[in-house]
Amino acid sequence: MKGPGEIWLPGLAHEPSPNADERPPGCAVDLLVIHNISLPPGEFGGGHIRDLFLNRLDEKTHPYFAEIAHLEVSAHLLIGRDGSAQQFVALNRRAWHAGLSSFCGRERCNDFSIGIELEGSDDTPYTATQYLRLASLTAEILALFPAILPARIVGHSDISPGRKTDPGPHFDWSLFREMVARSEVGGRNTGET
Repeated sequence: MKGPGEIWLPGLAHEPSPNADERPPGCAVDLLVIHNISLPPGEFGGGHIRDLFLNRLDEKTHPYFAEIAHLEVSAHLLIGRDGSAQQFVALNRRAWHAGLSSFCGRERCNDFSIGIELEGSDDTPYTATQYLRLASLTAEILALFPAILPARIVGHSDISPGRKTDPGPHFDWSLFREMVARSEVGGRNTGET
């Protein structure tokens, strides 16, 4: 359920995940973390990521799901291969996306970060529409949370080195940063699907 004062971005599908809670009192949001996810691994579509974030993943659907169906995880946003976007957690609440993590000596990155999942894998290039949507949403987030500076937009691999590798070698950081800069200058990106 959505609560009063929660920050939900307009124009997206909103499906509140139970895998979220309140941030620590006085904790400023000043980090954006980019992830990738595919379920089953390397396969796209099918709604399984949504089911995982909503604790509805059927472990009988695929052998891999039996290993992860018990996990309580979420992200603030998910961007599909077609550029569609869903929001699972209000931006001012804590999503359970980073796990064991550290940034600039601060542990528990979930406390002070926003997590965006891209439907993808380390060995598959992302789509042009994913970059467009990611840049547009990032510009909106930066307008709401000005403490997230460019150097504070990182990959999961940056905050959990040795444990995580996403968004992976196919993620084009230079292209993404250029697109965000253009989105910030030109207002909301019109390349949404």
